Amino acid sequence: MTAVLTLPVAAAGAARPEIYAGIVSSNILPGAFSQDLLSVAAGLGLGYLAVAAGPGKTRHHIAALGILGYLFYAYGIYVIERAYNGLYLAYMGIFALAFWCMVLAGAHFRRDLTPPALPKGIRLLSASGAILQPLIFYPLWIAMLLPLMNSGEQIDSLYSIFILDLCFIMPGFLILSVLTFRNRAVGLLLLPALHVLGFTLIFSLAIGELAKPLFGVPLSPPALWPPLALSLLFLVLGILHLAKLRPGSAAPGDASTPGGRRVLWDDR
Repeated sequence: MTAVLTLPVAAAGAARPEIYAGIVSSNILPGAFSQDLLSVAAGLGLGYLAVAAGPGKTRHHIAALGILGYLFYAYGIYVIERAYNGLYLAYMGIFALAFWCMVLAGAHFRRDLTPPALPKGIRLLSASGAILQPLIFYPLWIAMLLPLMNSGEQIDSLYSIFILDLCFIMPGFLILSVLTFRNRAVGLLLLPALHVLGFTLIFSLAIGELAKPLFGVPLSPPALWPPLALSLLFLVLGILHLAKLRPGSAAPGDASTPGGRRVLWDDR
């Protein structure tokens, strides 16, 4: 359902960026355009995973959670920033669906499994890359908030980033990186989903920079390379983590598919 709703909504925004005119400032239009392009790709990927992620397809489930996290963030921006165009109710629908899909995934996560195996070097590398995000962005965003708190000024745009990052994304990176450092199953299984989320979010910033000439804004190479490098870091960490992850088996006598494949999420 999330994929089906995302595809036409994101495609409409990418095809007609003028729907954001008067809603967001002109310098943010390239970012909205690039986010919609990434959301089209995310909708296609999520639609494929919804069909392909059967029992035992652990990596498919993890990737799907990462894409849902991206859609929660991307459409959370539109919802919180009050993008009141004709698609606003659809933005709210995607935001809500992505959130509740992740809640249901957590509720159905099976805790009776043998912890997955991940080589120590990959585990430490993945956790170190993840914990860098809160170490960087907590001080950065708080430093930007303190003057606003002192003056009482209410900024007109991009305040959603503070809310989503400080309340949801950075705590997620912090918690799952610590659990991965400690070799806990939840961290080992769910941290690569945050790498998928991080790649899609940051890569959309790089595409937004490349799209600036389409909106009459000159391309700035110094603003392009940091998000491009960070998105590639997330991509590499996610691929390495998923490629080397070896999920454990269920406890004796517990659910498995008729073919003997163990499942991490119990949907009975």
